Amino acid sequence: MKANKRFFNVDTSAQVGIGTLIIFIAMVLVAAVAAAVLIQTSGTLQQKAQSTGKEATQEVSSNLMVKTIEGIRAKNTSTDLAGNISLLKLKVGLNVGSSPVDLNQVVISVTDGTTTNNLIYGNNEQTYGSIMQDFDATASASTNLNKLLTSNSTGDPGNNGKYFFTVEKIRDEDGSFSQDEPVMNTGDLIIVYISTVASGDITGYTTVGSLSGLTTLDTGLVVSPRTAVSIVLTPEAGAATSADFVTPSSYGTLETVQLYP
Repeated sequence: MKANKRFFNVDTSAQVGIGTLIIFIAMVLVAAVAAAVLIQTSGTLQQKAQSTGKEATQEVSSNLMVKTIEGIRAKNTSTDLAGNISLLKLKVGLNVGSSPVDLNQVVISVTDGTTTNNLIYGNNEQTYGSIMQDFDATASASTNLNKLLTSNSTGDPGNNGKYFFTVEKIRDEDGSFSQDEPVMNTGDLIIVYISTVASGDITGYTTVGSLSGLTTLDTGLVVSPRTAVSIVLTPEAGAATSADFVTPSSYGTLETVQLYP
């Protein structure tokens, strides 16, 4: 009898195909996950780049410009004048292409070489916990200037001139500037008032410019003849602006003295 032989073919190609398919699917999944991570990362980087670019542009473009500074001496009469400058008038504008600047967030540092006062806008209540004493956001600029030079108490920040400054608009074509919201746009021109009443000017001198009947307090600053004065305006965003000058050797009989440039 012949042995009945049977032969079986061993074919593993199907198993290899399934393995290849599994590897292919795994590669697709890995690629999809990697693509999702890259898309998310690129989106985050794009947002950060846009934010950084916007902030950098604002830092570069926002810039105050001090055009002139005048000093006013307190007086009783046209011939009886204080020996020191009692009020500084800064004419301020914006550089061409500058972003809007909110003066409510501007800090002005003024020093006479001995004393330094860091001033904020009269309607700012964040720094010292309250706004300038008797400041009225609905009143005129001259009314608030009167309050800047008239203090009812010596408490902090009751001495208005030592802690605050006030402003007045000269040119504001779009009507964006007010005592309540002092926002400057390109083309706007304003006056910033800084009190520099010295201890020697308190007694006997109650008139500054067109304002009379004032009860002023010592700001600690003494802007006498031959005094080196430095003023730095630091906005919320953008470069700080400085104005340095030396007062004349004598004020003579002048009530208003040109100090800068």
